[in-house]
Amino acid sequence: MFRMGKAYVDHVVVRTLLICLAMLLVAACTAPVQVASLIASATPSMTPSSTIAPTYTATSTNTPTETASPTLTPTQTNTPTPSQTPTVTETATITLTPTRTPTVTATPQVRGRVNVQSNCRYGPGSAYLYEWGLYPGNRVTVLNRNEEGTWVYVDPWNYIDYCWVKADLLEIDGDYMSLEPYYGLLPDSELYGPVSNVRASRLGEEVWIAWDPIWMTEDDYRGYLIETWVCQDGKVVFRPFHADYPLVIVEDEPGCRQESHGRVYAAEKHGYTRWVAVPWPAYTTQLRTPIP
Repeated sequence: MFRMGKAYVDHVVVRTLLICLAMLLVAACTAPVQVASLIASATPSMTPSSTIAPTYTATSTNTPTETASPTLTPTQTNTPTPSQTPTVTETATITLTPTRTPTVTATPQVRGRVNVQSNCRYGPGSAYLYEWGLYPGNRVTVLNRNEEGTWVYVDPWNYIDYCWVKADLLEIDGDYMSLEPYYGLLPDSELYGPVSNVRASRLGEEVWIAWDPIWMTEDDYRGYLIETWVCQDGKVVFRPFHADYPLVIVEDEPGCRQESHGRVYAAEKHGYTRWVAVPWPAYTTQLRTPIP
């Protein structure tokens, strides 16, 4: 179509030129104008051929698709090494250390059998009230002891509570001296108040302790309990005493770094009154008149 159009144009041009030559004879002025217009109208028909050139510009638009290559960066999401944090859970192996505790509790249970009839008492000494009776053949579990190991705190198999019994009255199976020393609370009396006017005086190594008597019914009255911590052979030892009258004398030697002290209870068949501290006198070489 393009070639036919060009031939046609050429034919028109030639034809026009012939006509112009003929018309020059008539009007020499008008011929150039018509020729120019014909040429101008003919040349635009050639411009459409140039519109084919823009087709190659579309290929350049494919280059932006190369931006998809940055999508490879998500592969770096594997870099988070939090997966290594489970190694922290290895600290749980520290929980194995409690396995050491059985070695502490591995001490064998100490048991005993009663050899002779015995009084099981509220405290470590014959000065304390009777709590339960033990008979030959009775079995006990030994729980604790006093400092010297002369009395043991036991759980009788035929009794619902605990009490103290003299150690040499039992046949003990095991090392009861490996048990912890212990001192328990005494049962309280709710019927009577504490003793009053507790006083003390010293005569050399003897300490005289006195107090005002307390009234009780004859059926309830069980005397008095005096607990002392006194110096003997260079160390402070525990010594309990029972008294039927409001006076007791205890030995307290010099030479201990700790101070001696004591306290007084009134005893009745249900228990003990609140204790009152003894104003313990300091040791002196001078003799003084004891409390009458």
